[in-house]
Amino acid sequence: MQLEEAKHKFIQQWGVLGSQWGVSRTMAQIHALLLVSSEALTSDDIMEQLKISRGNVNMNVRELMDWGIVEKVLKQGERKEYFWAEKDIWKVAMRIVKERKRREVDPVLTTLGELKVVDGDKGDKELQSFLSVINDIQSFAQQASKGLDGLVKMDEHWFTGTLLKLFK
Repeated sequence: MQLEEAKHKFIQQWGVLGSQWGVSRTMAQIHALLLVSSEALTSDDIMEQLKISRGNVNMNVRELMDWGIVEKVLKQGERKEYFWAEKDIWKVAMRIVKERKRREVDPVLTTLGELKVVDGDKGDKELQSFLSVINDIQSFAQQASKGLDGLVKMDEHWFTGTLLKLFK
């Protein structure tokens, strides 16, 4: 397999993987392209290589920057903006975990806290059932939140060493 074919295959597969994680296929493909590029790329480079529109590139690159896994690079003497992806997969994974927690888990915890303050007769079976379910989900979400916080703070070498020990 030639390098260009291998890159293309990786970009396509990363796009599939991204869509399975709830990220748009195009956003994942742009990320993959930037991951495997040895140099920072311009919007024009991304458009040409992935055959997508400028608007699609701009929207998705901006989102990748919001996730903290792509950054804008300025080159002296150049008017164009260049984009570069973090190559350290551990850092990428931890930034994604941190951002998903912020976007998904934290709002759920806030809402669950609000839902516990329900007016009604404390002896009402329906209210007790509702509050029981909310408490269980909140407890689970809090444990998940703590676990994700711990994972983000964890050292890559400790994590992989521990994971390997589990598989032995």
